[in-house]
Amino acid sequence: GLDDQLKKAGPRLSPELREYIVRRMLSKEIEDVVLGYGPLQDLLEMPNINEIMVVGKDRIYIEKDGVLQNTGRSFFSDEIVQSIIERIITPVGRRIDRSTPVVDARLPDGSRVNAIINPLSLSGPTLTIRKFARIPFTVDDLVERGTISQAAAKFLRACVMGRKNIVISGGTGSGKTTTLNVLSNFIPSSERIVTSEDSAELQLPQEHVVRLETRPANIEGKGAYTIRDLVKNALRMRPDRLIVGECRGPEAMDMLQAMNTGHDGSLTTMHANNPVDTLMRLEAMVLMAVEMPVRAIREQIVAAINVVVQISRLVDGRRRVTHITEIVGIDPETQRIITEDIFTLHTSKGDKSAAELRHTGYIPEFCEELIHKGFLSVEVFT
Repeated sequence: GLDDQLKKAGPRLSPELREYIVRRMLSKEIEDVVLGYGPLQDLLEMPNINEIMVVGKDRIYIEKDGVLQNTGRSFFSDEIVQSIIERIITPVGRRIDRSTPVVDARLPDGSRVNAIINPLSLSGPTLTIRKFARIPFTVDDLVERGTISQAAAKFLRACVMGRKNIVISGGTGSGKTTTLNVLSNFIPSSERIVTSEDSAELQLPQEHVVRLETRPANIEGKGAYTIRDLVKNALRMRPDRLIVGECRGPEAMDMLQAMNTGHDGSLTTMHANNPVDTLMRLEAMVLMAVEMPVRAIREQIVAAINVVVQISRLVDGRRRVTHITEIVGIDPETQRIITEDIFTLHTSKGDKSAAELRHTGYIPEFCEELIHKGFLSVEVFT
């Protein structure tokens, strides 16, 4: 803390300088609490911090370069933590209290916020902030970081430009939204894009973008608008492209129907550990919306989705695309969906730091169309 640093500096500081430093530090802390976000203010301004996690008044953690660290910072009291939470959520029309102890919101810069308080959180007010990149990542950034290979990036660019429907799947914090944002940048600027998100995070450079965001119920329990409501409405807005921030429930049915009824080139994300899990989860989510034979659901999935992009966060904190997989058809014997990996992550002698995303040798049938239209070069697969 400050006392330790002052002791170390010791003899080099005159009493006047010591007093000046203490006054400046205290005035900044008070200013941050009164006008900003308290001890989180500096962390929010640091570009190399991806996530901030507050557990009660005494513990503030950060994720920096994929690694969790305890900052050693703290709040004065749980009441201050709760007041900071309220300061974050009030401008976006959200509320938090004992009757509504969980809330999702966003900061003015777009950073995603989740807060949970007593009686659900036994550790005191708990706040998680997924920071928003001030300068959006580009595909070159992902290639430079090793998240994706140059060849795989060119292939996905061709898929987006060629209006193939893509699902990006992965675990929590694996980089799904970042990858979705990067792929969305390949959509031609002449097209009308409608996005539907729980908390608006996507940063699209195109001019003709309509952004929709969900709304929770009011204090009377009315006025809620879900992702499913937004997707249904988006289909009435003449979108050239439909982008759903995350499918996690019955909206999957509406998304599949949109993909099957002329809204080609749509994109979404899902929570799943591998491409096969993605399809199983998709089946389960459709069943939340409507009772249908599993065979019929699988036919819808095969007709709608062209490519699954699987992304994972490795043990060392780095994000990597592990699979790019085509949805091929339905096996007539097992009735299961057939998938074929186009690119997979290869590790040399078990060393994940040297992992490389390589072409498997399989070339999807739709690549002929992409090559014919000039979106793709056959050199991507060599």
